[in-house]
Amino acid sequence: MHSIRLNIEDSVFDKVIYFLKNLPINEVKIIDDVVDIKKEPAYKPSSIELHTKGFKFNREEANER
Repeated sequence: MHSIRLNIEDSVFDKVIYFLKNLPINEVKIIDDVVDIKKEPAYKPSSIELHTKGFKFNREEANER
């Protein structure tokens, strides 16, 4: 008996599972099916909003910091 472990892209996953399920049950057994979910940030800001009403920017003061 042999065991294999595959990383399969979503685009071909259905085809591979269909093939494996159509092989004889006593010769091939799918032990586990693990989905690797890539964690993406829940919120991606598209821009930054600055509230600067009434603020006077002084370049000399900013350069001192």
